[in-house]
Amino acid sequence: MAIAQAPTRPTPFARPATVHAAAERPVPARPVARDTGIDLVRALCVVAVIALHGLQVGVTVDRSGPVLEYATVGAAWYPPLTWLLQVMPIFFVIGGFAGMLAYRRTREKGGTAVDFVVGRVHRLLVPAVLTIATAGIALAFLLSIGVPPDLVQQTGIRYGEPLWFLGVFLASQALLPALLVAHEKAPRATLIGLVTSAVLVDALRAVTGIDAIGYLNIAFVWLALQQAGFFLAEGRIDALSRRTRALGGLAAGMLLAGTVTAGVFSPDLIANLNPPTTALLLVGAAQTAVLSLLRDRITQLSIRPRVAAFTAFVTARTMTIYLWNLTALLTLAAISAFLAMNGALVLPEPSSLGWWLTRPVWLALAFLLTAAVGWALGGSERLRLPRPTTSARRAAQAVLLGLTGVLVLLLAGTTVLHVVIALAAILAALARIRAPRRPTPTSPVPVAQMDTVRTPTGHAE
Repeated sequence: MAIAQAPTRPTPFARPATVHAAAERPVPARPVARDTGIDLVRALCVVAVIALHGLQVGVTVDRSGPVLEYATVGAAWYPPLTWLLQVMPIFFVIGGFAGMLAYRRTREKGGTAVDFVVGRVHRLLVPAVLTIATAGIALAFLLSIGVPPDLVQQTGIRYGEPLWFLGVFLASQALLPALLVAHEKAPRATLIGLVTSAVLVDALRAVTGIDAIGYLNIAFVWLALQQAGFFLAEGRIDALSRRTRALGGLAAGMLLAGTVTAGVFSPDLIANLNPPTTALLLVGAAQTAVLSLLRDRITQLSIRPRVAAFTAFVTARTMTIYLWNLTALLTLAAISAFLAMNGALVLPEPSSLGWWLTRPVWLALAFLLTAAVGWALGGSERLRLPRPTTSARRAAQAVLLGLTGVLVLLLAGTTVLHVVIALAAILAALARIRAPRRPTPTSPVPVAQMDTVRTPTGHAE
C-alpha cells in the first residue's frame, strides 16, 4: 500500500547501523520528502543578502564624475541592522542539513562520495561561468569607452567580494562526505573539535596581533556550522525540550552581546566575515535555536501556494541569484550615475533623508532585476552533466581548480586579465568532472568474411 507524502516537516534520520548503539540515542527514520520549511528559510536568507547588498552599494556624482562607494561605512544605523541581516551562519547550517539529505540519498541509490562531489561542483560552477564572463566583458567595455581606471577597478572589487561564498561553499560541500562519516562515528566530538579549533584560532590571533591567522577560521567556523546542520537534519536539536532550546539560543545571544560590548568582536556582524570569527558560531547557534523552535509554524507557512511558489523559484536558482545580484546592483548604479550626469536624476548622499526615501524604490528595482536574471538564467543550475566522472582524483582536481579560479578574483582583484585566468580554471574544473570520452571501437570482421580480407599488397590473409 502506497503511503502519501504530505508536504510537512520530515521526520529525522535513523542512525547508520555501523555506529555503536551506545554512542548516541537513536533517532527516528529518515525523511521521505523535502523539508519545505527549511527551503523557505534558505530562500529568505537569499532575500536578506540581496537587501544587504542593496544597502551597501552607494553611488554619487561629484565634479570628477561617478563615485562608487560603500554607503554603510561609518553609518551608525548599519551595525544594528547586521544583527538582522547576517544570515550566512544559518545558511551554512541549512547547507549541512540539505547536504546530508542529498548525500545519503546518493548512497542509498548506490552512489559514492565522488558522485556527490561531482554533482556539487557542476551545480555551483556552471552558473558562475556566465556571470564571471559577463563581468569581464563589462569591465573591458568600461575601459574602452574611457571610464576612469580607478572607477573600473572599484567596480571590479565590488563585484568580486561576494565570490568568497562560492569558494567557501564549494570547499565545504566537497568535504561534506568525509565530515559526515566523522559525524556518524563521533558526532559530538567532531563538532566540539571544530568549535574548539575556531576558538583557539581567535585566541591566537588576539594574542599575536596577526590578523592573517584568523583566516584559518575559513575552515573551522564554516565547517562547524555545516556540521551543526547534520544535527538539525537528524532531529537531535528538535528532540531537545523547548525550554532547553530557548535557553541555549538566549545564552548564545547574550554571550555574543557580551563579547561585542567587551570589544572582543565587532558590533558589525558583517565585519566578522573577514576573517571569520567565532562570533559567527554564536550567531549560528542562536539562529538555529530560533529555527528549531519555529519549524512547525514555518512549515505551515511554507505550504501556502504563494509562499511555496516563491520558495520553489528561489530554490531552483539560489546560486544564480546570488552570483548575479551584485551585477544587477552595479548595473543600476551605472544607470543612476548616467542619468545624474545628464541632469535627469539627483543622487542624494548616503544615509541622508533623501537617500532613505529612495531606498524602497532602489531595493525594489534590485529585487526585480535580480529575479529577472534568475528567471532567464536559472536553468543553468538544472543542466544535467553528461558522462560524470567516477574518478576521485579528477573530482579532487576539479574542486581545486574551481577554488583557484575564485581565489584569483578574490586575492588579485577582478580585472579583465584575472577574469580570463579565473574562467580558464573554472572551465578546466568543469572539464575534469566529465569522464574522458572513450574512442569508438572498430567493428570486428565477421568470421565468414575473414578469408576475403586482404593486406595492403593485395594478398589474401
